[in-house]
Amino acid sequence: MRTTILLDDRLAERMQAHARREGKSFSAFLADAGRKALESNEKANDDPFNLITFRGNGTVKGIELDKTNEVLAAEDLATYGENSP
Repeated sequence: MRTTILLDDRLAERMQAHARREGKSFSAFLADAGRKALESNEKANDDPFNLITFRGNGTVKGIELDKTNEVLAAEDLATYGENSP
């Protein structure tokens, strides 16, 4: 497919120099770069993200996770003791 793109002059020069070093045409370089970008994006979306919301035996008794100030205060107390900020 034939298309026209606009590139910053400095970026285009750097890309053309890189293509020459790899022994590729500018078009082949751009096509490879596009494939790599798409593959990288697809791989990133393949890994599911698992949010761990507790450890051990579950949540701390008496703490409502909807009230984040209580969670932070309990965390400070556990970390710093009674003299927490």
